[in-house]
Amino acid sequence: MPPRNNKYMGAHRPKNLKGTLFRLLGYLKPYRARMAVVFLCVAVQSVTNILATSLLQPLLNGLAVTSANHDVTLTRFPFIDELAYTDKAGYLFAVVGMMAGIYIVSLVANYLLNRLLVAVSTSTIKKLRDDLFSHMQTLPIKVFDTTTHGELMSRYTNDIDMMNEFIARALPQFVSSFITVVGIFIIMFVKSWQLALVMVGMLVIMGFIVKVIGGRSKRNFVAQQNAVGKLNGYVEEMTEGQKVVKAFNHEEIAVAEYDKINSHLQHVSTRANAYANIMGPIMNNLSHFFYAGIAIIGAIIAVNSDNPLEYVGIIAVFLLYIRNITMPIQQISQQINLLFMAVAGGERVFALMDTPPEVDDGYVTLVNAEIAEDGTITESVARTGRWAWKHPHSDGSVTYTELKGDVRFEDVTFGYEEGKTVLHDVSLYAHPGQKIAFVGSTGAGKTTITNLINRFYDVPDGKIRYDGININKIKKADLRRSLAMVLQDTHLFTGTVMDNIRYGRLDATDEECIQAAKSANAHQFIKHLPEGYNTMLTRDGENLSQGQRQLLAIARAAVADPPVLILDEATSSIDTRTEWLIEKGMDALMEGRTTFVIAHRLSTVRNSDAIMVLEHGVIIERGSHDDLIAQKGKYYQLYTGMFELS
Repeated sequence: MPPRNNKYMGAHRPKNLKGTLFRLLGYLKPYRARMAVVFLCVAVQSVTNILATSLLQPLLNGLAVTSANHDVTLTRFPFIDELAYTDKAGYLFAVVGMMAGIYIVSLVANYLLNRLLVAVSTSTIKKLRDDLFSHMQTLPIKVFDTTTHGELMSRYTNDIDMMNEFIARALPQFVSSFITVVGIFIIMFVKSWQLALVMVGMLVIMGFIVKVIGGRSKRNFVAQQNAVGKLNGYVEEMTEGQKVVKAFNHEEIAVAEYDKINSHLQHVSTRANAYANIMGPIMNNLSHFFYAGIAIIGAIIAVNSDNPLEYVGIIAVFLLYIRNITMPIQQISQQINLLFMAVAGGERVFALMDTPPEVDDGYVTLVNAEIAEDGTITESVARTGRWAWKHPHSDGSVTYTELKGDVRFEDVTFGYEEGKTVLHDVSLYAHPGQKIAFVGSTGAGKTTITNLINRFYDVPDGKIRYDGININKIKKADLRRSLAMVLQDTHLFTGTVMDNIRYGRLDATDEECIQAAKSANAHQFIKHLPEGYNTMLTRDGENLSQGQRQLLAIARAAVADPPVLILDEATSSIDTRTEWLIEKGMDALMEGRTTFVIAHRLSTVRNSDAIMVLEHGVIIERGSHDDLIAQKGKYYQLYTGMFELS
């Protein structure tokens, strides 16, 4: 197996903030109409709040005229009757009515905004997860061999959640805050350009602080996302291996390692949130200074004006706008933090999406075939139980080769990493129907051979031929359809027992699945399950024993009815009695099929047609059981117990 590293999913810093942001926003394109309504509602809500506040000035002026009969110019509105300007109480009621109407419009806009935004954000995130999962199915095995499952899961949870938070909360609030700030400035300059210039100076100071703190916050939020991914990966790994941890008294070391990773997460999270959280208090305290400054400067202007009382309404509006404008600026700084987190998560998600899919340049396909007595092969639409390789040629002709299961390695050299060769000039053959066994220590290259037969990895040097065809010419899906694997680590899916057997061939009937279970001697224990073949399996079949799970995996391979079988330590988790029970079924399953067997238990390979002994990626011995015993070499030492497999 290749070593795990961070080549695909490791620590990742944003390299293209703009590009990632536009790519994320591109997922909103199908919802352009709804997003237009969302932004319209955001604009309406922001503008109505600004207008409602601006009405405070005519309201105060009206109160001044009504209570003290001062000579104050009343703000005139085109939709207020002229009589209202002489009837002061009517004027006040008209202004209050306008404020109430504006707030009602704001309430309706807010309702529509939230309803539409929820629908758009959930649909967008669904599309993101769909695309991520669909692309993940196209990735080569190497990506999963070199990446922890927790790291991958972190893309679906933490990273996409951050992107959802940006779409559902940060984006509309950012637009709302921007409109609010711009709108308030416009109103301020209309009412008093002197006080507005004072506000501009104050906001320049505020903007500089936001830039400095926001930049530091960004770096630490990126580090936080990476640390969360690493922590998830470690927790997932320890959870899966908890029995091993306890069996070897590894708890203290596991806790120490977890504490190390968690402490790093705490450190970067503390720094990230510290910068994010101090933004609010700084803004609030600055707003107090601005509030006092505007009040003092406004009072000086009012005292020196021709009508100080009329200026009271303007000062009151400005003081309220100070409160109203610091909150949007503070929100903008918070949304910037969310933006950085979303971009950090987005780059990690898109990094997985941009990982090149598994390359399949094969053009030879597997078809159902009818084979006449004279050997003539014709393609059939219906399932015939016989197969042929359909080989199109450059001149437009097509030839058919019967699928027999003849597998040959010719001088194959391979390594998972550059400079680290696992197989050295391996040559071997398996005639149709032969049982070939591989024996050797861990890391000798046994599983690597089966990985290459499946084209989980491509061979850089040498050739592998299947029925005389270079497997690089065979489409991977068709190649793998002609093979069935039973692995040492059995994986069962959530579903019924019948569903898990049928996973080997989705069009198999219930009768075929039951027959496959009988051939693997799984039928007997299945009948004693609470609901037989309809018993639900969850959490990788935790309600079954290890041996029972392995029997289901063998039944799954049996229902696939392939010409080639690969058994990678398939009986390692089955006790001796169970192994004896399935021997006849396995023999029946392997009859007429080319079978590759990897086994540590040498008693299971005695009846193999050929046994290959591997050491450090080289075949050092080959022959039948009797031949190898007679040679008294490495196999003899292993079989007689003079040397043990490691």
